[in-house]
Amino acid sequence: MLSAFRPQAIHELKPKDKSRIESLLAYGDRLLVGLSTGSLRIYRINESSPDAETTEAPHVIQSPTRSPPQPPSSPNKSAAKAVELLREEENFSRKPVQQLAIVKEANLLVSLSDNYVSLHDLQTYQLSERLEQTKGASSFAVTSNVVKDADTVPSLVSRLAVGVKRKVMIWTWRDMELEEQVVEVNIEGTAKSLNWVHGQEEGNRTSVKLVVGMDPGFIFLDPETQEQASVSKPTSRQDTASGELAGVRFGAVSSSGMGYMGMASWVPKPMAAALSDNQVLLAKDVNTLFTDVDGKALEKRQIPWALAPEAVGYSYPYLLALQTPEKGQLQIRNPDTSTLLQTLNVPAANVLHVPQPNISLAHAGKGFLVASDRVIWRMNALSYHSQLAELVGKQRFDEAISLLNLLEDTLIDDKTGRVREVQMQKATHMFAQQKYRPALDLFVEAEAPPERVVALYPRSIAGDISTVPDASGTEQSEGEQVLDAEQAKQQENSETGLVATKELPATPQKGGVLSKFQRSHTRRDSDAASIKAGLPRTDTDDTNVRTPRGTPGRVETRPTDRPLEGDDLKFAVRCLCSFLAQARVQVQKFLNTDGTLKQDPPDLDAETGKPAFATLLPQRVFDEAREGRKQVEWQTELLETAKLVDTTLFRAYMLALPSLAGPLFRLDNFCDPEVVQTSLYENDRYGDLVDFLHGKKLHRQALEMITKFGKGEAEHISEIPEGMKGPSRTVAYLRQLPPELIDITLEYVQWPVEAAPEEAMDVFTADSDNAEKLPRERVLAFLAEKDSNLELRYLEHIVKELNDQTADFHQRLIDLYLSRQKDPSTSQEDRAELKTKLEGFLRKSKVYHKARVLGQLPQDDPTFFESRAIVLSAIGNHKQALAIYVFQLEDYAKAEEYCNLTYLSEKSVQQQDECLLDGSHHHEKPPVYHAPASAANDVSEARPGIFAILLGLYLRPPQGREKHWPQALDLLSRHGARLPASSTLDLMPDDLAVAELQDYFRGRIRNATSLLRTEQVIKSLESVRSVNAERMLLLGEDKLEEMGVKGGKNRRVRITEEDLCRICHKRFGASAVRVYPDNTVVHYGCAGKRAAGESGLLGARKLSGKSWV
Repeated sequence: MLSAFRPQAIHELKPKDKSRIESLLAYGDRLLVGLSTGSLRIYRINESSPDAETTEAPHVIQSPTRSPPQPPSSPNKSAAKAVELLREEENFSRKPVQQLAIVKEANLLVSLSDNYVSLHDLQTYQLSERLEQTKGASSFAVTSNVVKDADTVPSLVSRLAVGVKRKVMIWTWRDMELEEQVVEVNIEGTAKSLNWVHGQEEGNRTSVKLVVGMDPGFIFLDPETQEQASVSKPTSRQDTASGELAGVRFGAVSSSGMGYMGMASWVPKPMAAALSDNQVLLAKDVNTLFTDVDGKALEKRQIPWALAPEAVGYSYPYLLALQTPEKGQLQIRNPDTSTLLQTLNVPAANVLHVPQPNISLAHAGKGFLVASDRVIWRMNALSYHSQLAELVGKQRFDEAISLLNLLEDTLIDDKTGRVREVQMQKATHMFAQQKYRPALDLFVEAEAPPERVVALYPRSIAGDISTVPDASGTEQSEGEQVLDAEQAKQQENSETGLVATKELPATPQKGGVLSKFQRSHTRRDSDAASIKAGLPRTDTDDTNVRTPRGTPGRVETRPTDRPLEGDDLKFAVRCLCSFLAQARVQVQKFLNTDGTLKQDPPDLDAETGKPAFATLLPQRVFDEAREGRKQVEWQTELLETAKLVDTTLFRAYMLALPSLAGPLFRLDNFCDPEVVQTSLYENDRYGDLVDFLHGKKLHRQALEMITKFGKGEAEHISEIPEGMKGPSRTVAYLRQLPPELIDITLEYVQWPVEAAPEEAMDVFTADSDNAEKLPRERVLAFLAEKDSNLELRYLEHIVKELNDQTADFHQRLIDLYLSRQKDPSTSQEDRAELKTKLEGFLRKSKVYHKARVLGQLPQDDPTFFESRAIVLSAIGNHKQALAIYVFQLEDYAKAEEYCNLTYLSEKSVQQQDECLLDGSHHHEKPPVYHAPASAANDVSEARPGIFAILLGLYLRPPQGREKHWPQALDLLSRHGARLPASSTLDLMPDDLAVAELQDYFRGRIRNATSLLRTEQVIKSLESVRSVNAERMLLLGEDKLEEMGVKGGKNRRVRITEEDLCRICHKRFGASAVRVYPDNTVVHYGCAGKRAAGESGLLGARKLSGKSWV
């Protein structure tokens, strides 16, 4: 299944040698072998030859469909040179050497023999000391690590732990010096196995624990505090296969033994192995438990071992399990998934030795040793790149991803990119199995480039980038399909190495089509079933819904070499829609709607040299840039991706979700116009086509189509949609055009103007920004050519509704009013309406050409008399305007109203001028009559008022006109106060009775009296205000008086000899002082400084009367 290690038999005892291999120790280029005779042999390990590294491993167990595995061959000449015997210490021990280890920092070799632990010199291998305290020792463990004390001074600490019956003894070397104190810890059972485990804590501190395996179970021992923690199975789990209940101690047995049937009181050996990521594996019999370095159980399922292993170990990043010598196999598993990856034949092997990284970094994940009584094998690790390639080639994608996650970033180039690539390959494989939804979800998780995903679909969806052949190019006969299937299967079998066991011998199968169909219906057992039956677990990556190419499954399953079609295609396309929608959101984060980058140039990653949106671009872009063929244009490449995403999303919507195609066009998009137009036109979706063309700013094409539909001139269409008939659709489209496209607007509005002028005017007069911002001169010129009525309507719109103050527009509107009134064909009702409009506009407008208009108004036509009066008034010729009201119109009420309005407007202008001169506001200025009443006549005489002009016309009319005494007297009685006395009396004839002027004099007197009384009231109010201001200056505010303190100029502050300055804390003496509003007294030189402990300056506190006197 996987070639992670290649076994190499590096040494075999000679046939005449009666000794057996009991223990191994490898460090550096040395290999120490402990024999059953008590001898110690020292070998030098030579580097493997290139041929040995590239040769296929002959001991990999093959698939059940292949021939049985061959027994391992004896080492050849090249293998014999792998190790070289340097020396042999025959008197190393009197009994078999059961275990070996070194304390490199102390230059010591540790051995276990005859139930004693001995220390030897690492250079001469002579006995230095036999630890008599270790009598009855069953095992030991050695570790070395760097420890930081409280002062963060690092020191190298090595520890030797020895299990002696019911206690554990620990020797410690600190910086190569042995500490005198030996730690002894009593335990509840006999120590059967010892293993050191290391964990990484916060602050980069390393915790060291000793895992002690006993018959009652496992404990984690802290060498510093000597605390023991027993290991229990989690309370939420139950393992019915092992017969142990949840919550009990893991691996515990009774004191009388386990009592297997037929095995007397044999008790399985407890084993432990330190894994990566602070994990520890505990094993006893076939039961396993994963814990952390503190002994707390982890929620991970057991390893599906069929038989109890002889030994377990960890060679980064794999879990090793050596089966019993009768089994003669070494299993390589993934510690994360517990999947069996490789099985190696090592006949009668009973020793597993994995050199620790702290002994030699060359062994960290590079290989380990396995030995039987006579043969030593070295397991050479293959490169991780080849392992990943093999897993991916055999479609073991989950294992490949798990392996990548286990490996450190420094061991794999672009680890994140490799994980993405494997995920995308797995998604592609799942897509071929008809697992469309999980495949597309995995593509989203892997941030796959849209081009790679879209290429999996046929040309109807993917276009030219599709990798699916056309149906016409894939038609084959049935015999050719069967032949291709057999060839594909044979090639797969030649490349795949599956796992076999001796319990399941290979069963040959007959070839042919029938055997393929029969095998496709074979039920695949789950992981739990493989554990119960003792079978190796199959990888879940191979569980297919859609069978691989050339391997037909059920009869109803469609072969994978045919393109997607029918309901299958629609379902796959619906899954694609969600992927493209998310890709579209990602594109919008970096690309503006106009196709430019939001950040140009984009920021590039310091390590990869790629922008943040690199995952959206196809791999070929970076390949071409790496090869130097082309420099990457980030904006162009991202824009191409955006076009691909939107165009493909459109095709997908049209096929699977047609109702969603319309909303896509109403948003900013990068769809290919040619593709969209063709598809929408073929599907008779003209409304959506118009919306799309508008969104892509292809207005001319859209208007041409709408115009043809509106006129009924469309070709190749059997029935025109109701919404497209007539000018309404054209007018609605033109209203949406921006003002910059005035040429297109005027070009295509001609037909609606001719067919439905009232409706077409909405293009220019609608309540929208586009209509208000149109070039008005061009619109007026266009409407003037078409119809003057339309021009008049547009002018009234922009002048009266939009308040356009352009003089030419106002003048043109007046000209149209006059021309329509002078036109003989105009009806009387229209004349009256036009007259009202003209007079109202003349009163309101201030920017038209007054002299020109006055010349256009006839002098002898009564219709225009009032219009002339309005224009004369605008010019400022009030006498002529009043003469028209009095003598031509003979409307005295209008004449009086005219004078009243003029008087009020002049007065308001005068008051505004006064406000500008004194800098005050009109509403704030007190209503004081500045000029005395006696001087009113002088002011009025200097400038005759509008009422005096009207009175003069009444009493001194032009020649040939009669005087209007009644109107004059009525004017004097109502507006006498507004007429100057001297000039008014001069106009009166001598024979006029004074009684006739009674109302005039009464009004004058009342006006003068009112002014006098107003001045007196204001004077009194000013006196009161002055008194109040003076009182506040002398006495202060009223609230001070209520508090019983003095304010204003009566304010006092008493300074005694004990008082200190709040700033410098010195006495005041005779120094100048400053008193703040809150009565704080400081030196004059300390003023403005901040007091110690104060958040602000002095004087900012609330007013208090405590220090007032």
